[in-house]
Amino acid sequence: MGTFLSKRILSGTFLLCVLTSSLFAQRLVDAGKGYSRTSVNTTVFRNNSLVTYRNTQYISYYDGDGYLVVGKRKLNSDKWQLRRSQYKGNCADAHNVISLMVDGDGYLHVAFDHHGHPLNYCRSVAPGSLQLGDKEVMTGADEQNVTYPEFYKLAGGDLIFVYRSGSSGRGNLVMNRYSLVSRKWERVQDVLIDGENQRNAYWQLYVDEAGTIHLSWVWRETWLVETNHDLCYARSRDGGKTWEKSNGETYALPINATNAEYACRIPQNSELINQTSMSADKDGHPFIATYWRSANSNVPQYRLVWFDGKQWCQQQVSQRVTPFSLSGGGTKMIPIARPRLVINEKGGKCKVAYIYRDEERGSKVSMAVTDNVESGKWMFSDLTDFSVEAWEPSHDTELWKSRRQLHLFVQKTAQGDGEKTVEQEPTSVYVLEKIKM
Repeated sequence: MGTFLSKRILSGTFLLCVLTSSLFAQRLVDAGKGYSRTSVNTTVFRNNSLVTYRNTQYISYYDGDGYLVVGKRKLNSDKWQLRRSQYKGNCADAHNVISLMVDGDGYLHVAFDHHGHPLNYCRSVAPGSLQLGDKEVMTGADEQNVTYPEFYKLAGGDLIFVYRSGSSGRGNLVMNRYSLVSRKWERVQDVLIDGENQRNAYWQLYVDEAGTIHLSWVWRETWLVETNHDLCYARSRDGGKTWEKSNGETYALPINATNAEYACRIPQNSELINQTSMSADKDGHPFIATYWRSANSNVPQYRLVWFDGKQWCQQQVSQRVTPFSLSGGGTKMIPIARPRLVINEKGGKCKVAYIYRDEERGSKVSMAVTDNVESGKWMFSDLTDFSVEAWEPSHDTELWKSRRQLHLFVQKTAQGDGEKTVEQEPTSVYVLEKIKM
Protein backbone atom coordinates (compact mmCIF):
# COMPACT_ATOMS: atom_id res chain seq x y z
CA MET A 1 0.00 0.00 0.00
CA GLY A 2 3.03 2.25 0.22
CA THR A 3 3.84 4.75 -2.46
CA PHE A 4 7.25 6.22 -3.07
CA LEU A 5 7.86 9.92 -3.40
CA SER A 6 10.16 10.87 -6.20
CA LYS A 7 13.73 11.22 -5.03
CA ARG A 8 13.86 14.40 -7.06
CA ILE A 9 13.17 17.07 -4.48
CA LEU A 10 11.97 20.43 -5.63
CA SER A 11 14.21 22.89 -3.89
CA GLY A 12 14.42 26.62 -3.47
CA THR A 13 15.70 29.41 -1.34
CA PHE A 14 14.42 32.56 0.24
CA LEU A 15 16.28 35.80 -0.34
CA LEU A 16 17.60 35.57 3.20
CA CYS A 17 20.36 33.31 2.05
CA VAL A 18 21.39 31.22 -0.91
CA LEU A 19 22.85 27.81 -0.28
CA THR A 20 23.43 24.77 -2.45
CA SER A 21 20.59 22.36 -1.76
CA SER A 22 21.28 18.68 -1.13
CA LEU A 23 18.84 15.99 -2.19
CA PHE A 24 17.16 14.32 0.76
CA ALA A 25 15.74 10.85 0.28
CA GLN A 26 12.27 10.19 1.63
CA ARG A 27 9.16 8.16 0.93
CA LEU A 28 5.41 8.36 1.51
CA VAL A 29 3.61 5.41 3.08
CA ASP A 30 -0.17 5.30 2.59
CA ALA A 31 -2.20 4.59 5.75
CA GLY A 32 -5.78 4.95 4.48
CA LYS A 33 -8.34 7.70 3.85
CA GLY A 34 -9.09 10.46 6.34
CA TYR A 35 -11.63 13.20 6.93
CA SER A 36 -10.55 16.25 4.94
CA ARG A 37 -13.35 18.85 5.10
CA THR A 38 -11.50 20.56 7.96
CA SER A 39 -7.94 20.41 9.24
CA VAL A 40 -8.93 18.36 12.32
CA ASN A 41 -6.46 15.59 11.36
CA THR A 42 -3.64 17.99 10.56
CA THR A 43 -3.42 20.70 13.20
CA VAL A 44 -0.01 21.38 14.70
CA PHE A 45 -1.11 20.69 18.28
CA ARG A 46 -1.78 16.99 17.69
CA ASN A 47 0.60 15.50 20.25
CA ASN A 48 0.85 12.92 18.94
CA SER A 49 -0.53 11.84 15.56
CA LEU A 50 2.23 9.22 15.29
CA VAL A 51 4.13 7.45 18.04
CA THR A 52 6.68 4.62 17.98
CA TYR A 53 7.06 2.09 20.76
CA ARG A 54 10.02 -0.25 20.29
CA ASN A 55 9.73 -1.39 16.64
CA THR A 56 6.06 -0.60 16.16
CA GLN A 57 4.63 2.69 14.95
CA TYR A 58 1.07 3.73 15.81
CA ILE A 59 -1.14 6.21 13.99
CA SER A 60 -4.52 7.81 14.65
CA TYR A 61 -6.92 9.87 12.54
CA TYR A 62 -10.59 10.43 11.81
CA ASP A 63 -11.83 8.55 8.75
CA GLY A 64 -14.22 9.96 6.16
CA ASP A 65 -17.24 9.20 8.36
CA GLY A 66 -15.70 10.86 11.42
CA TYR A 67 -14.78 7.66 13.28
CA LEU A 68 -11.56 7.52 15.26
CA VAL A 69 -9.18 5.07 13.60
CA VAL A 70 -6.03 3.65 15.18
CA GLY A 71 -3.41 1.65 13.31
CA LYS A 72 0.02 0.13 13.63
CA ARG A 73 2.85 -1.20 11.50
CA LYS A 74 6.35 -2.48 11.92
CA LEU A 75 8.90 0.21 11.19
CA ASN A 76 9.98 0.21 7.53
CA SER A 77 6.87 -1.76 6.55
CA ASP A 78 4.24 -0.52 4.08
CA LYS A 79 1.50 -2.69 5.59
CA TRP A 80 -0.76 -1.17 8.24
CA GLN A 81 -3.21 -2.87 10.56
CA LEU A 82 -6.11 -0.45 10.96
CA ARG A 83 -9.07 -0.57 13.32
CA ARG A 84 -12.08 1.73 13.26
CA SER A 85 -12.99 2.39 16.90
CA GLN A 86 -16.44 2.75 18.43
CA TYR A 87 -15.83 6.49 18.87
CA LYS A 88 -16.84 9.33 16.59
CA GLY A 89 -15.72 12.96 16.71
CA ASN A 90 -17.20 16.29 15.69
CA CYS A 91 -14.79 16.72 12.80
CA ALA A 92 -16.48 19.90 11.61
CA ASP A 93 -14.60 21.67 14.41
CA ALA A 94 -10.85 21.43 13.81
CA HIS A 95 -10.15 21.94 17.52
CA ASN A 96 -11.44 18.41 18.22
CA VAL A 97 -8.19 16.60 17.50
CA ILE A 98 -6.97 13.14 18.50
CA SER A 99 -3.96 12.93 20.80
CA LEU A 100 -2.16 9.57 21.00
CA MET A 101 0.63 8.19 23.16
CA VAL A 102 2.00 4.80 24.25
CA ASP A 103 3.16 4.33 27.84
CA GLY A 104 6.22 2.40 28.96
CA ASP A 105 4.20 -0.84 29.20
CA GLY A 106 2.90 -0.61 25.63
CA TYR A 107 -0.68 0.57 26.34
CA LEU A 108 -2.19 3.12 23.96
CA HIS A 109 -3.69 6.25 25.53
CA VAL A 110 -6.10 8.32 23.43
CA ALA A 111 -7.89 11.64 24.04
CA PHE A 112 -10.22 13.02 21.39
CA ASP A 113 -13.10 15.33 20.43
CA HIS A 114 -12.67 18.30 22.77
CA HIS A 115 -13.55 21.95 22.43
CA GLY A 116 -14.94 22.90 25.80
CA HIS A 117 -16.33 19.38 26.32
CA PRO A 118 -16.14 16.77 29.09
CA LEU A 119 -13.01 14.61 28.96
CA ASN A 120 -13.01 11.89 26.28
CA TYR A 121 -10.22 9.54 27.26
CA CYS A 122 -9.60 5.81 26.85
CA ARG A 123 -6.76 3.33 26.52
CA SER A 124 -6.18 0.07 24.74
CA VAL A 125 -7.47 -3.12 26.34
CA ALA A 126 -3.98 -4.68 26.24
CA PRO A 127 -0.40 -3.67 25.36
CA GLY A 128 -0.07 -3.30 21.61
CA SER A 129 -3.80 -3.79 21.02
CA LEU A 130 -5.73 -1.53 18.65
CA GLN A 131 -8.96 -2.17 20.52
CA LEU A 132 -9.86 0.79 22.69
CA GLY A 133 -11.67 0.31 25.97
CA ASP A 134 -14.49 2.32 27.51
CA LYS A 135 -14.11 6.00 28.28
CA GLU A 136 -12.51 6.71 31.66
CA VAL A 137 -12.04 9.64 33.98
CA MET A 138 -8.49 10.58 34.96
CA THR A 139 -8.66 12.34 38.31
CA GLY A 140 -12.33 13.32 38.12
CA ALA A 141 -11.56 16.98 38.80
CA ASP A 142 -11.76 19.82 36.26
CA GLU A 143 -12.75 17.45 33.46
CA GLN A 144 -15.97 19.12 32.26
CA ASN A 145 -14.53 21.88 30.06
CA VAL A 146 -11.56 20.36 28.25
CA THR A 147 -9.72 21.69 25.18
CA TYR A 148 -6.30 20.97 23.63
CA PRO A 149 -5.51 17.59 25.23
CA GLU A 150 -1.87 16.54 24.83
CA PHE A 151 0.10 13.48 25.97
CA TYR A 152 3.85 13.43 26.52
CA LYS A 153 6.09 10.56 27.62
CA LEU A 154 8.57 10.95 30.47
CA ALA A 155 11.95 9.24 30.50
CA GLY A 156 10.81 6.28 32.66
CA GLY A 157 7.68 5.54 30.63
CA ASP A 158 5.18 7.47 32.73
CA LEU A 159 2.99 9.98 30.88
CA ILE A 160 1.93 13.52 31.48
CA PHE A 161 -1.32 14.92 30.16
CA VAL A 162 -2.02 18.63 29.78
CA TYR A 163 -5.15 20.47 28.71
CA ARG A 164 -6.94 23.78 28.99
CA SER A 165 -9.68 23.93 31.59
CA GLY A 166 -11.97 26.81 30.70
CA SER A 167 -12.55 28.79 27.54
CA SER A 168 -10.58 30.96 25.13
CA GLY A 169 -9.32 34.07 26.90
CA ARG A 170 -10.38 32.65 30.30
CA GLY A 171 -8.66 29.28 30.67
CA ASN A 172 -6.02 27.62 32.84
CA LEU A 173 -3.40 24.96 32.14
CA VAL A 174 -3.95 21.68 34.02
CA MET A 175 -1.40 18.83 34.24
CA ASN A 176 -1.87 15.15 35.20
CA ARG A 177 0.65 12.30 35.48
CA TYR A 178 0.12 8.60 34.73
CA SER A 179 2.09 6.07 36.78
CA LEU A 180 3.19 2.74 35.30
CA VAL A 181 3.26 1.28 38.80
CA SER A 182 -0.29 2.16 39.84
CA ARG A 183 -1.74 2.46 36.31
CA LYS A 184 -3.60 5.49 37.58
CA TRP A 185 -3.58 9.22 36.94
CA GLU A 186 -2.84 11.82 39.60
CA ARG A 187 -3.07 15.59 39.51
CA VAL A 188 0.29 17.37 39.30
CA GLN A 189 -0.92 20.92 38.78
CA ASP A 190 -4.47 22.19 39.18
CA VAL A 191 -3.58 25.57 37.73
CA LEU A 192 -0.06 25.69 36.35
CA ILE A 193 -0.56 28.87 34.33
CA ASP A 194 -3.25 31.13 35.72
CA GLY A 195 -5.06 33.48 33.40
CA GLU A 196 -6.57 35.20 36.45
CA ASN A 197 -9.95 35.17 34.68
CA GLN A 198 -8.57 37.84 32.35
CA ARG A 199 -6.59 35.87 29.75
CA ASN A 200 -5.30 32.42 28.95
CA ALA A 201 -2.04 30.85 27.83
CA TYR A 202 -1.71 29.08 24.49
CA TRP A 203 1.24 26.80 25.00
CA GLN A 204 3.66 24.46 23.35
CA LEU A 205 5.53 21.81 25.34
CA TYR A 206 8.55 19.56 24.85
CA VAL A 207 10.08 16.80 27.00
CA ASP A 208 13.79 16.45 26.26
CA GLU A 209 15.93 13.33 26.51
CA ALA A 210 16.94 14.21 30.10
CA GLY A 211 13.29 14.36 31.13
CA THR A 212 13.12 18.13 31.50
CA ILE A 213 9.73 19.55 30.58
CA HIS A 214 10.02 22.76 28.55
CA LEU A 215 6.96 24.97 28.33
CA SER A 216 6.43 28.18 26.39
CA TRP A 217 3.31 30.17 25.63
CA VAL A 218 1.70 33.33 24.36
CA TRP A 219 -0.94 35.22 26.29
CA ARG A 220 -4.36 35.91 24.76
CA GLU A 221 -6.52 38.60 26.31
CA THR A 222 -9.82 37.64 24.66
CA TRP A 223 -11.18 34.96 22.32
CA LEU A 224 -9.90 37.06 19.38
CA VAL A 225 -6.59 35.85 17.89
CA GLU A 226 -5.31 39.41 17.38
CA THR A 227 -5.01 39.77 21.18
CA ASN A 228 -2.13 37.26 21.30
CA HIS A 229 0.97 38.84 22.78
CA ASP A 230 4.42 38.06 24.18
CA LEU A 231 6.31 34.78 24.44
CA CYS A 232 6.98 33.26 27.88
CA TYR A 233 8.96 30.28 29.22
CA ALA A 234 9.18 27.82 32.13
CA ARG A 235 10.78 24.42 32.72
CA SER A 236 10.44 21.54 35.18
CA ARG A 237 13.11 19.00 36.10
CA ASP A 238 10.88 16.85 38.35
CA GLY A 239 7.96 15.81 36.19
CA GLY A 240 5.99 19.02 36.56
CA LYS A 241 5.94 19.40 40.36
CA THR A 242 8.18 22.47 40.53
CA TRP A 243 9.00 25.00 37.85
CA GLU A 244 11.80 27.43 37.19
CA LYS A 245 12.93 30.11 34.79
CA SER A 246 15.78 29.73 32.31
CA ASN A 247 18.22 31.15 34.90
CA GLY A 248 17.23 28.54 37.49
CA GLU A 249 15.04 30.85 39.56
CA THR A 250 12.12 28.93 41.10
CA TYR A 251 8.62 30.02 40.16
CA ALA A 252 6.01 30.74 42.81
CA LEU A 253 3.02 28.87 41.40
CA PRO A 254 0.77 29.42 39.66
CA ILE A 255 2.54 31.31 36.92
CA ASN A 256 0.73 34.44 35.81
CA ALA A 257 1.32 37.52 33.67
CA THR A 258 3.20 39.27 36.47
CA ASN A 259 5.75 36.59 37.46
CA ALA A 260 6.26 34.92 34.06
CA GLU A 261 9.64 34.94 32.32
CA TYR A 262 9.33 36.80 29.01
CA ALA A 263 11.51 35.27 26.31
CA CYS A 264 10.36 37.85 23.78
CA ARG A 265 8.11 40.89 24.12
CA ILE A 266 5.62 41.04 21.25
CA PRO A 267 2.66 43.46 21.31
CA GLN A 268 -0.93 42.65 20.45
CA ASN A 269 -1.98 43.02 16.80
CA SER A 270 1.38 41.67 15.58
CA GLU A 271 -0.08 38.63 13.76
CA LEU A 272 1.54 36.53 16.50
CA ILE A 273 0.33 32.95 16.15
CA ASN A 274 -0.45 30.65 19.06
CA GLN A 275 0.26 26.94 19.60
CA THR A 276 3.37 26.26 17.60
CA SER A 277 6.20 23.95 18.74
CA MET A 278 9.47 23.81 20.59
CA SER A 279 12.49 21.59 21.12
CA ALA A 280 15.78 21.60 23.04
CA ASP A 281 19.44 20.85 22.37
CA LYS A 282 21.60 18.34 24.28
CA ASP A 283 22.39 20.97 26.91
CA GLY A 284 18.71 21.58 27.59
CA HIS A 285 18.56 24.97 25.88
CA PRO A 286 15.03 25.59 24.57
CA PHE A 287 14.21 26.52 20.96
CA ILE A 288 10.78 27.88 19.96
CA ALA A 289 9.35 28.12 16.44
CA THR A 290 6.68 30.71 15.73
CA TYR A 291 5.77 33.65 13.52
CA TRP A 292 4.75 37.29 13.86
CA ARG A 293 4.94 40.60 12.04
CA SER A 294 7.49 43.30 12.79
CA ALA A 295 6.13 46.75 13.59
CA ASN A 296 7.61 48.20 10.38
CA SER A 297 6.16 45.50 8.09
CA ASN A 298 2.76 44.06 7.11
CA VAL A 299 4.24 40.62 6.29
CA PRO A 300 4.38 37.94 9.03
CA GLN A 301 7.70 36.06 9.08
CA TYR A 302 8.76 32.72 10.52
CA ARG A 303 11.00 33.20 13.57
CA LEU A 304 13.22 31.15 15.83
CA VAL A 305 13.54 32.11 19.49
CA TRP A 306 16.10 30.31 21.65
CA PHE A 307 18.04 30.52 24.90
CA ASP A 308 21.81 30.18 24.43
CA GLY A 309 22.61 29.61 28.11
CA LYS A 310 23.00 33.30 28.88
CA GLN A 311 20.29 35.19 27.06
CA TRP A 312 17.26 34.87 24.82
CA CYS A 313 17.96 35.26 21.11
CA GLN A 314 15.72 35.53 18.09
CA GLN A 315 16.14 35.24 14.34
CA GLN A 316 13.98 35.71 11.30
CA VAL A 317 13.97 32.45 9.32
CA SER A 318 11.93 33.40 6.26
CA GLN A 319 11.83 36.29 3.83
CA ARG A 320 8.17 36.15 2.92
CA VAL A 321 6.65 38.85 0.71
CA THR A 322 2.91 38.20 1.03
CA PRO A 323 1.00 40.04 3.76
CA PHE A 324 -1.89 38.58 5.74
CA SER A 325 -3.69 39.45 8.93
CA LEU A 326 -4.92 37.35 11.86
CA SER A 327 -8.20 38.50 13.35
CA GLY A 328 -11.42 37.08 14.76
CA GLY A 329 -12.10 33.77 16.45
CA GLY A 330 -12.35 30.11 15.58
CA THR A 331 -10.06 28.10 13.33
CA LYS A 332 -8.51 30.32 10.69
CA MET A 333 -7.54 29.39 7.13
CA ILE A 334 -4.06 30.86 7.14
CA PRO A 335 -1.72 30.92 4.12
CA ILE A 336 1.12 29.49 6.23
CA ALA A 337 1.21 26.63 8.71
CA ARG A 338 2.32 26.85 12.28
CA PRO A 339 5.84 25.36 12.26
CA ARG A 340 7.52 22.35 13.89
CA LEU A 341 11.11 22.00 15.09
CA VAL A 342 13.54 19.12 15.41
CA ILE A 343 17.16 19.38 16.52
CA ASN A 344 19.98 16.99 15.67
CA GLU A 345 23.44 17.32 17.15
CA LYS A 346 26.20 15.43 15.42
CA GLY A 347 29.90 15.97 14.91
CA GLY A 348 29.90 18.98 17.18
CA LYS A 349 27.23 20.73 15.10
CA CYS A 350 23.69 21.56 16.14
CA LYS A 351 21.40 21.13 13.13
CA VAL A 352 17.95 22.71 13.37
CA ALA A 353 15.14 21.69 11.00
CA TYR A 354 12.13 23.98 10.65
CA ILE A 355 9.08 22.24 9.11
CA TYR A 356 6.20 24.28 7.66
CA ARG A 357 3.79 24.97 4.78
CA ASP A 358 3.59 28.25 2.85
CA GLU A 359 1.41 29.33 -0.08
CA GLU A 360 4.48 31.09 -1.48
CA ARG A 361 6.02 27.62 -2.01
CA GLY A 362 2.83 26.07 -3.38
CA SER A 363 1.56 24.92 0.06
CA LYS A 364 3.83 21.86 -0.01
CA VAL A 365 5.48 20.18 2.97
CA SER A 366 8.62 22.28 3.27
CA MET A 367 11.70 22.35 5.46
CA ALA A 368 14.36 24.90 6.32
CA VAL A 369 17.62 23.55 7.78
CA THR A 370 20.67 25.18 9.34
CA ASP A 371 23.72 23.66 11.02
CA ASN A 372 24.70 26.99 12.56
CA VAL A 373 21.73 28.82 13.96
CA GLU A 374 23.76 31.90 14.80
CA SER A 375 24.81 32.33 11.17
CA GLY A 376 21.28 32.97 9.92
CA LYS A 377 21.94 30.78 6.87
CA TRP A 378 19.13 28.38 6.05
CA MET A 379 18.71 25.84 3.27
CA PHE A 380 15.16 25.38 1.99
CA SER A 381 13.58 22.39 0.25
CA ASP A 382 10.16 20.89 -0.43
CA LEU A 383 9.43 17.38 0.83
CA THR A 384 6.36 16.80 -1.33
CA ASP A 385 5.63 17.67 -4.93
CA PHE A 386 1.94 18.31 -4.19
CA SER A 387 -0.04 20.85 -2.19
CA VAL A 388 -1.28 19.84 1.26
CA GLU A 389 -3.60 22.91 1.49
CA ALA A 390 -4.49 23.40 5.20
CA TRP A 391 -2.01 20.84 6.60
CA GLU A 392 0.18 21.68 9.58
CA PRO A 393 3.11 19.50 10.69
CA SER A 394 3.10 16.88 13.41
CA HIS A 395 5.74 14.19 13.78
CA ASP A 396 6.65 11.03 15.67
CA THR A 397 8.44 12.61 18.61
CA GLU A 398 9.44 9.33 20.23
CA LEU A 399 11.01 7.95 17.05
CA TRP A 400 12.96 11.16 16.64
CA LYS A 401 14.25 11.04 20.20
CA SER A 402 15.26 7.39 20.07
CA ARG A 403 16.60 7.05 16.51
CA ARG A 404 16.75 10.54 15.00
CA GLN A 405 14.36 9.43 12.26
CA LEU A 406 11.87 12.06 11.14
CA HIS A 407 8.38 10.74 10.31
CA LEU A 408 5.68 13.28 9.52
CA PHE A 409 1.91 12.83 9.44
CA VAL A 410 0.82 14.16 6.03
CA GLN A 411 -2.68 14.61 4.64
CA LYS A 412 -4.12 17.12 2.19
CA THR A 413 -6.91 18.84 4.12
CA ALA A 414 -9.13 21.88 3.66
CA GLN A 415 -10.34 24.47 6.16
CA GLY A 416 -13.06 27.07 5.92
CA ASP A 417 -12.37 30.22 7.91
CA GLY A 418 -14.06 30.33 11.32
CA GLU A 419 -14.97 26.63 11.73
CA LYS A 420 -16.47 26.25 8.28
CA THR A 421 -16.19 23.01 6.34
CA VAL A 422 -15.22 22.53 2.70
CA GLU A 423 -17.09 19.93 0.69
CA GLN A 424 -14.62 17.37 -0.58
CA GLU A 425 -13.95 13.64 -0.49
CA PRO A 426 -11.70 11.93 2.08
CA THR A 427 -8.02 12.13 1.19
CA SER A 428 -5.04 9.83 1.67
CA VAL A 429 -3.30 9.79 5.02
CA TYR A 430 0.46 9.31 4.71
CA VAL A 431 3.53 8.92 6.82
CA LEU A 432 6.35 10.83 5.20
CA GLU A 433 9.56 9.10 6.17
CA LYS A 434 12.50 11.47 6.02
CA ILE A 435 15.42 9.09 5.57
CA LYS A 436 18.13 11.65 6.22
CA MET A 437 18.33 15.17 7.57
